[in-house]
Amino acid sequence: MDHTRPLSSRRRILKGAALAAVPYALLPDPQAGAQTQAVDYPGAEWQPASTSNYTASTRPSTYALDYVIIHVTQETYPKTVSIFQNPQKKVSAHYLVRSADGHVAQCVREADVAWHAGNWDYNTRSIGIEHEGWVDQPEWFTDALYQQSAKLTAATCAKYGLPKDRAHIIGHYEVPGTDHTDPGPNWDWTRYIRMVNFA
Repeated sequence: MDHTRPLSSRRRILKGAALAAVPYALLPDPQAGAQTQAVDYPGAEWQPASTSNYTASTRPSTYALDYVIIHVTQETYPKTVSIFQNPQKKVSAHYLVRSADGHVAQCVREADVAWHAGNWDYNTRSIGIEHEGWVDQPEWFTDALYQQSAKLTAATCAKYGLPKDRAHIIGHYEVPGTDHTDPGPNWDWTRYIRMVNFA
């Protein structure tokens, strides 16, 4: 008769019972750290774009970063996330800011080249920030959206040594060769740049 086998089984049971007695609150969350490691901007939610919608890179060593480009989605927040995640759309931005509460999603790592400006040179040298809303509907540009976007832009400028001015924080409409008009005439640039500087 083999006496080690029952002892081994009993030991496994006791170890399992001891582990079961540990309160769940004391165990590390299996998701803990995953979101933190995945985002470049603290507090952002990782909502990755399809790898078919951006170019992997190692910026700023491969391309210097010179701009933050401000966009307006012309879509809702959930629809924009789904567009970025659709490999057939060939479009993305680094960040997306929700209108209602200023919630920030990161869709492309800052080191990678998002396809947001419609101009390869500007794509390689910029961080693209989309804002939920429509250019002709200013009610989408809420205080929360401005505040959270300004904090994100200020952090981006600080990280890459960009001046917090209109020469380096530009609208999509200012990208050479674009046919886009966003963020449009209802975007309050004076307010936004002031908020970026005080963030």
